[in-house]
Amino acid sequence: MDRTALDWDRLRREASSRFGVRRFRPGQRELIEAVLTGQDALGILPTGGGKSLTYQLPALLLPQSVVVVSPLISLMEDQQQKAAAARIEAARLDSTLTRSEERETVEGIEAGGNDLIYVTPERLENPDHLEPLRARGVSLFVVDEAHCISQWGHDFRPAYLALPEAIRALGSPAVLALTATATPEVVQDVLRQLGIPGALVVNTGIERPNLRLEVFRTVNGEAKRRALRQLLAEERGSGIVYAATVRKVEELWNWLRGLGMEVDRYHGKLRKSEREESQRRFMSGEAPLMVATSAFGLGIDKPDIRFVVHWNFPDSLETYYQEAGRAGRDGRPARAALLYRLEDKRVQSFFLGGKYPRRADTLAVWTALGRAGATTAVLAQATAIPQRRIRVIAAQLIGVGAAARQQGTLRRMRALEPGELEAILREHEERQAGDRERLEEIMRYAQSTACRRRKLREYFGEESGEDCGACDNCRSAASRPSVQPSTGAPTARRGRRPRLSARANSFGPGDEVRHPTYGYGQVVEAAGANVLVAFVRGGEHRIRAAYLRPR
Repeated sequence: MDRTALDWDRLRREASSRFGVRRFRPGQRELIEAVLTGQDALGILPTGGGKSLTYQLPALLLPQSVVVVSPLISLMEDQQQKAAAARIEAARLDSTLTRSEERETVEGIEAGGNDLIYVTPERLENPDHLEPLRARGVSLFVVDEAHCISQWGHDFRPAYLALPEAIRALGSPAVLALTATATPEVVQDVLRQLGIPGALVVNTGIERPNLRLEVFRTVNGEAKRRALRQLLAEERGSGIVYAATVRKVEELWNWLRGLGMEVDRYHGKLRKSEREESQRRFMSGEAPLMVATSAFGLGIDKPDIRFVVHWNFPDSLETYYQEAGRAGRDGRPARAALLYRLEDKRVQSFFLGGKYPRRADTLAVWTALGRAGATTAVLAQATAIPQRRIRVIAAQLIGVGAAARQQGTLRRMRALEPGELEAILREHEERQAGDRERLEEIMRYAQSTACRRRKLREYFGEESGEDCGACDNCRSAASRPSVQPSTGAPTARRGRRPRLSARANSFGPGDEVRHPTYGYGQVVEAAGANVLVAFVRGGEHRIRAAYLRPR
C-alpha cells in the first residue's frame, strides 16, 4: 500500500466505530503507517499503551492475513474475543483445539475467511502447520511480547528462536515486533534475531507518572510479612503479589487466607481449570488479591489494578517494570512496591545457573545428530539433555546454516566450521554474563537512594531528566535535612594507604562517591567510620569512609 494512499479519515472512523478509540496514543499512528506501507517495525509501548490496535486496525485494510504470534493461549483467546467484538474475523490455532475444530479452522483460513490469525510460536516450528498460512497469504507477521526472542531463561520459549524460519517460509512479509520494555541492547538483539535490521523503531518511553515506585528493605521473612500487611492495609482495590517460586506462592496464599483475606493464587503447577477460575475471580473482583509467579499477568486487561508487590526481586529491571506496569493502567494513582532482601539473590542465581546450554551440551547434540538426523526426543534420550535446551541448540545450528528441520527431524546440512562452533559457545557465555549484570542492576536499583524513575530512565537508555518527586526516595529526601558530604577526605599517595579522616562519618545515604579501586558508587548506609557503598560496576562493599571522595 502506497504511503500517499493512506486514508487516515477512514482509519479514524474504523478505530472509533470498532474499538471506541477517539484519538491515537503515542506511537500508534507511526506503527500503523509503517505496517500499512510494508515496512518492518519494532514498537516499544508501555503496558496499556494500545499495542494490539497497531495490527488489528491494519488487518482491515491489508490484502492478505495478519499472523500474530502470541506466547499464551489465554491471551490469544482474549484477543480473539476482542477482535470478534470489533467485527474482525479472527482465527486461533493452538493445542487446545480438538481435531475437528482444528480442521474447521484450517479450512476457514485456506478459504480466506480470516483477517487475523493467532498462533503460538511452538506451532510455527512444524512445516505442516505453516502450509495453510502460506496458502492463505500473509501481509503482516506480528511478534507480540517480542522481548521473549531475546530472553533466555528457565521460562524461556525456545520456539521464538525459530520465528525467522517461519517468516521466510511465509514469503518474508513485513514484520511488526511489539513489547512493553526493552533496553537498547535488547532492541538490537530482537532486530538481529528476527532479521529486520532496518526496521523502524518506535519507542514512546517508559513514563508512567501515576505509578509510585517504592522499595521496602527487609532483613528477614518476618519483616517482609509486616511490610506486606502494612501495604495491604493501606490499599483498597485489586492487587498482585509476585513471588519467584511456586513454593513461596503457596506459602503466601495460605498465610493471607489465614488472615481472612479474599485471595487467589496462580502458577504453572495448578491445573488449567484452577488457573482459569483464579483468573476469573480476580478479573471479576471476587478475589481482589492475587498471589502469583511470573506466569500470571501477561495480557491481563484489568485497568483498575491499584498495586503490584514483588515479594522477591525478579531477574532484571525489564521483568520488574513490565510486571509493575500492570498497575494503574486506568491512569489513576497506583503503587509498585519491591520487598528487597539481599538473600533473595540466591533464588535468581539458582535460576541463572541452569539457563544456558553448556559447551559440552552443544558438542553432545552435534555429535548425536549425525548425518541421518533425529527428533528432539531422540536427541534428549541419547544425550540426557532436556528437550528445551536441545531446541535452543537446534535453533543456533539452524541459524548458522549447519542444520535444518525436515519432516519433523533435525538434520545436518553441512560441516560445522570451527569458527561457527566457537561463536555459538561464546554466545552462551556472553549471555550468561549479561544476565548476571542485569541481576546486579536490579539489586543496585533496590539499594539506591536516588530517584527511582531516573534510575529506570537511565537503564532503558533515556535521558535521566528530573527527579520524579513521588517515589519513596524522592519523598524521603524532601523530608530529611540535607547532609553535606565531606570535602576533607585525604588524597591517597601512591604506595601508601590514606589516613582516616576526622570526618569519616560525614557521608550520608544517597551521596555519590568515588573510590580509587572500585570507581564511582552511591552510599547505601553510613555507620560511624564505615560506609556501605553500591558501586556502579563493582557491587556492594563496606569500606572506610576516609577512602572515599565526593563525586
